[in-house]
Amino acid sequence: MTRTLERVLRAFLEDPAAARYGYDLMKATTLHSGTLYPLLARLKEGGLVDAHWETPTEEGQRPRRYYQLTAEGMNWARLELAELAQRRSRGGAAATRPAQGTM
Repeated sequence: MTRTLERVLRAFLEDPAAARYGYDLMKATTLHSGTLYPLLARLKEGGLVDAHWETPTEEGQRPRRYYQLTAEGMNWARLELAELAQRRSRGGAAATRPAQGTM
């Protein structure tokens, strides 16, 4: 697991039932849009995140795309973060190195 993915999963798990929009996730993770949005797209393609557009309720607002972990995504995120914590508690460089083929 990359540190980028870890930051995004932790942001989602702060309130798993809440839908988060992109800029909100950028602030929570301190990631740039060019890093965050491709990751969200991969999570969506994998069925781990749902996304929907919300139309503005007030004049002058822009439409926002909201993202939310699916039930599968929530379970996967919790499992991945727990495994990461176990690897880190055992120490070693492999604890922070992304595995081949991961996001």
